[in-house]
Amino acid sequence: MIAFTLVVIVLVALYYYSTRTFKYWQERGIKHDKPIPMFGNNLKNYLMQRSMTQIAVDMYWKYPNEKVVGFFRTTRPELVIRDPEIVKRILTNDFAYFYPRGLNPHKTVIEPLMRNLFFADGDLWKLLRQRMTPAFSTGKLKAMFPLISDRAERLRATLTAAAEGNDNRALDARDIMARYTTDFIGSVGFGLDSDSLSMENSAFRKLGYDIFNITFPEFLVAILKDLFPEAAKHLHYMFKTEKELMNLVDEIQKQRNYEPSGRNDFIDLLLELKKKGTIVGESIEKIKPDGTSEEALLDMDAELIAAQVFVFFAAGFETSSSATSFTLHQLAFHPEVQKKVQNEIDKVLAQHNNELSYDAIKEMKYLEWTFKEGMRMFPSLGFLIRECAKKYTIPEINVTIDERTGIIIPLQALHNDPQYFEKPEEFRPERFHPDEFDSKDKKFVYLPFGEGPRACIGARLGLMQSIAGLAAILSRFTVEPGPTTLRHPMIEPKSSIVQSIRGGLPLIFRKRQLT
Repeated sequence: MIAFTLVVIVLVALYYYSTRTFKYWQERGIKHDKPIPMFGNNLKNYLMQRSMTQIAVDMYWKYPNEKVVGFFRTTRPELVIRDPEIVKRILTNDFAYFYPRGLNPHKTVIEPLMRNLFFADGDLWKLLRQRMTPAFSTGKLKAMFPLISDRAERLRATLTAAAEGNDNRALDARDIMARYTTDFIGSVGFGLDSDSLSMENSAFRKLGYDIFNITFPEFLVAILKDLFPEAAKHLHYMFKTEKELMNLVDEIQKQRNYEPSGRNDFIDLLLELKKKGTIVGESIEKIKPDGTSEEALLDMDAELIAAQVFVFFAAGFETSSSATSFTLHQLAFHPEVQKKVQNEIDKVLAQHNNELSYDAIKEMKYLEWTFKEGMRMFPSLGFLIRECAKKYTIPEINVTIDERTGIIIPLQALHNDPQYFEKPEEFRPERFHPDEFDSKDKKFVYLPFGEGPRACIGARLGLMQSIAGLAAILSRFTVEPGPTTLRHPMIEPKSSIVQSIRGGLPLIFRKRQLT
C-alpha cells in the first residue's frame, strides 16, 4: 500500500511539474495547439516522426492569420514567428534581447563540444566571434581557393571514373557532395588529406556520418535534458564522437608542437588565438549600473579549440552538401535551367583558361542564382532558433515574453510562402535576378545563412565551396533523374538542426559531349 501511494504521489508530482507552464500562451492570448503532459507540442519530434523543421512548418500553416504561434517544447514556452517585421526585431534591431540561441538547456554545465561558436551563448559566443571573424575575410577566402579548386578537380575525376562503364547507374548525389565537402573541410580545417572522394569509408566521412546520424539514445538524451535540465546536466549529446574528435585535434596539435605551422588552416588560426593569450572584450551579459558593459575574458584551452574544430567540420560539410545535392536534384528535373547554367559555366571558363579560379566562380551569376533558388526551396537549416535573454514586449502584438522563452523562425515555411515568392513550388533561378529580387523586401524572409550579428560566419566560404563544386560537375556532366529518383524527396524526420533527405538523392551523371 505504501509503495502504491508513493507511485501515485510521484506520478501526480510529475504531472504537475510537466504541465506547470501550459497556460503561458493562453494567458497572453497567443493561439497554440493544446500541449500534452511531459512532451508539450513536441511528441512527434521526440518519437522521430517529424523533424523540428517539419513541426515548425506545420505550426506556420495551421495559423495563417497570426503573426506568432505558441509552442511548447516539453514545458518550455516557445514562439513560432510568422511576421518578417518581428523576425527583423529579433535578429537585428533588438538583438540585445535575443543574442542567445538557447541550445544548451543548462546554462553553466555545458558539454565540451557544445562550447563552440554555433551553440555558445553570451560572452563565450561574443568573444569567440570577435576573434574568429577575421579568418573569413576576402583575403583569407582567396587564399583558401586553391584547396577548393583541387577538391573540385578530384570531384570531377571521381565522377568520371564512376561514370565509365556503369551503364548509366544512378549515383547518390547527396553522398558524393558530402564526400567532396568533407575533403575540403578536412583540408582547410585540419590540414589533412582525408581522401573521402576515393575512399567511401574514410575516417572523416565516417565521422561526419556519425555526427548527423541521430539515433534513439541521442534523442533520449535530448528529451531528458529538455525535461530535467538540472538532473540531466552531465549527459552528453555528442557521446558517440566526442572522444574521437578531441583525440584527433589533440594529435594534430602535438604534431605541430602546439604552435601555428604556417598551413593557414583552421587549427592554425585557433593556435594563433591561443598564442595571443586571453581574449578581452565587452560583456554582452554583465552591465554596470551606469549602463556600460563589464570586461569579459576568455582563454583558449584544448577543449575550446576542439569545440571550434567540431562545429567548423560539422557545419561546413553538412550544410553545403545538403544544399548542393538538392540543387543538382532540381536541375535534373529542369533540363532547360541546367542548359542555361552549363552555357554560363562554359563561357566563363573559356575566359579563364578553362580553370576554376576565384574570379571565375565570382562571374557565374546564373549558377549562383540557381544555388540560391535551391536553398530557397530547401534551406539546409530549416529554422533559426533564439532565446529571450530578458523580459521583452513585442510591439507588433503588444505581448510580453519572459527570459528563456524560445524563439523559432521557420525558414522552410517563409521561403515557400506565396505571399513572398510567387509560385514557390516552381524552381526558377531568375527570381534572384537583381531586377526582380528586392533584397530589402526579402531580407527577413529569405534567410538561408541567417541575419544580424549571429548570421553564419562562414556564409561566403560555404557559397564559394558550393558554387565551385557545382561548376566542376556541370562543366563535364549533365544530371538526370534515375529509375528510383523521387520527384519530391522525403525529408528525414530524424533530422536535427540541419535538414536531410531520407534515402539519398540518386541521379544519373551523364558525361557531356564537349566540342
